[in-house]
Amino acid sequence: MGWLRQLLAGAAFYLALLHLGAMSLTWNLVCWLIYPFLPRQHGIVIGRAAISSVYRGFWACLEWTGVMRLDYAALDVLSQDAGLIIAANHPSALDALLVIAKVPRGVCIMRASLMRNPFLGAGARLARYIRNDPPSGMVRSAVENLKAGGQLVMFPEGTRTITPPINPFLPGMTLIAHMAQVPIQTVIIETESPYLSKGWPIWKPPHFPMVFRVRLGERFAPDADHKGLGKRIETYFANELSP
Repeated sequence: MGWLRQLLAGAAFYLALLHLGAMSLTWNLVCWLIYPFLPRQHGIVIGRAAISSVYRGFWACLEWTGVMRLDYAALDVLSQDAGLIIAANHPSALDALLVIAKVPRGVCIMRASLMRNPFLGAGARLARYIRNDPPSGMVRSAVENLKAGGQLVMFPEGTRTITPPINPFLPGMTLIAHMAQVPIQTVIIETESPYLSKGWPIWKPPHFPMVFRVRLGERFAPDADHKGLGKRIETYFANELSP
């Protein structure tokens, strides 16, 4: 009967994904309507909290149905910190949803093209998520957000992991930390599920239950030698994720 359990779990999972898509589309329509009328600070608080709440509901549904076994309670303490970069490895496209669900004040850096996505764009603009271009504007916006007490969620690999344990890091994260004078909290995401890893299409079901464990790693202070700090953090991730 293993095949039947997998079939039922797959049905529950894709129904949850459809529900998430419907919720995202509805919220983005609401954001499009209210964006011109909300003061910037109100929009930031409401927009970020709403995105976080939607993702928490998605994960709770998957855990309740048994589709996923998820251990990410370690992230709860991060909501207490102001002015913090949260840096995670990137095994799957689900990673941002995992972290943002537990960090309701977090802001992401997004590809500029996603700002026009009907499922993401209006909500991201209301929450004042940061465009990744131009690079100078991205850095300036990130530093301003951090100096105002915000939390910046970053995936320094820049894309999902291609060559385990971790891709070479892109520059920028440690420069932002130095300019804003904020620490970098590392987050380790561990999973054996290949779902939505690089090259895995959304419609191809994984084996259920999917298991994700998210834990806090070392916290690094900003350093004027930001390039050297970037290398140290990259080495740290590689050591933590090596078999």
